[in-house]
Amino acid sequence: MKTSTLAPVSAAALDSLVQCCVVGLESHGELSESGKQMDMLGDGWLTRAVARGDLSGKRGELALLPNPSGSGVQSILVAGVGDRESMDAEAAFELGGTIIRRLLDRPRGAIVVALEDFVPSRFQVDLVAGSVMAAEGQDLYQNPKKNHPPEMVQFMGFAEEVVDKGSILGSSMNLTRRLVNEPANHLYPERFAQIARDLAEEWGFECEVWDEQRLDTERCHAMLAVGQASDHESKLVILRYRGADEESPPLALVGKGVTFDSGGLSIKPSPSMVDMKCDMAGAATVLGTILALARMRVPVNVMGYCGLVENMIAGNALRLGDVIITRSGKSIEILNTDAEGRVVLADVLNVAIEARPSAIIDLATLTGACMVALGTEVCGLFSNDPQLAGRLEKASREVGEYLWPMPMFPFYAELIRSKVADIKNTGDGRWAGAITAAKFLEEFVENVPWAHIDIAGPAFAERAKGFRDAGGTGVMLRTLVRFLEPSVAE
Repeated sequence: MKTSTLAPVSAAALDSLVQCCVVGLESHGELSESGKQMDMLGDGWLTRAVARGDLSGKRGELALLPNPSGSGVQSILVAGVGDRESMDAEAAFELGGTIIRRLLDRPRGAIVVALEDFVPSRFQVDLVAGSVMAAEGQDLYQNPKKNHPPEMVQFMGFAEEVVDKGSILGSSMNLTRRLVNEPANHLYPERFAQIARDLAEEWGFECEVWDEQRLDTERCHAMLAVGQASDHESKLVILRYRGADEESPPLALVGKGVTFDSGGLSIKPSPSMVDMKCDMAGAATVLGTILALARMRVPVNVMGYCGLVENMIAGNALRLGDVIITRSGKSIEILNTDAEGRVVLADVLNVAIEARPSAIIDLATLTGACMVALGTEVCGLFSNDPQLAGRLEKASREVGEYLWPMPMFPFYAELIRSKVADIKNTGDGRWAGAITAAKFLEEFVENVPWAHIDIAGPAFAERAKGFRDAGGTGVMLRTLVRFLEPSVAE
């Protein structure tokens, strides 16, 4: 789906090749400027429909109507925007997604979104991002496709840089979502690594891939242990985006990339295993974020680390009671092979600190316990640095994503002490499972400012919403980009 800006024109000037024009309606019944023009061309037809109660300005409600004037644009989509004074980034993003999702039912050519007077300029990027994001779904292998993105969406009155930025954010989210939605027989560590190589070559960032021989040389024995029962080799993908001067220390993004998680010998029941293609959402988010930064040319230096493995079962599978010596030298007692993501990240975090980053942010679909605590819409935030955590919270609020700080008191670390090794890969029983997982990761970041974002709930949606298909969501990508933009990062 292509996007562009369109200079403000009268409704009468819209060409008949425009298949749909989107106009706005507030909750108290006022139409957007383009809506008023469409109303006049139809002798007050929209005003009468509002008066009858046939059209609602409630946020997210839509009505697709044929153009009664018989000339110009073929149809009108009246989009409820609620109260324009309460419009924020989340509402604009969801409004853009809801509009495009309504128009995916059949092939369409040009769509004009004429909402410039109802969406404040500071939230127009979010509207564009939501529109582009919504054009793709999880119907990757359906024939024919369920969704039909319009050929072109033009945003009337939006600045060119707004449309460009919003399109980059939306398409980068779709890269992340597409990777998460890919089944494990199509996306495995080597395939992910090749996609990263191709994107790096196309968009001008660097990509280095460590194979199993290099991982062994680098003493990444925790990563190798988790993936040793798979026919697919484990890989570590290292990405470098250089947008600032060489003296500026990079920020490190670390992503869990378990391309399929059977649970290992601690095997998951079938209903819990069905969606485990999504257990690499952290790595997909890291790649999508690096892509967005490179395309937007954000003036920062960022390193990305994607630890890619399959957690499978075979005669050589990791066993309960095994002890692994990690790259850092710390030993881990394995008490649950389904708590594998933290074991992978133990080595990846140790690689990341060697770049002397200004901070490390890791993203992982790490624990079901975080979903028990926060539900499926909120990411958990764990950190050793209140300032870093505060900046991430601020960025998430500004783009309308949900991030909630969790406690990291020192006494939680006692719950992961092992009797035979330095630490164990589970806590004591059911309690504080998301926190003990974060305390495990903290063991491998030394004194570097660090934040862990548990995206287990929001990364993969079981059900579609009005603005987004089910499946991968791309959560936290916009937060990370906002965090790294100079106005937030300074």
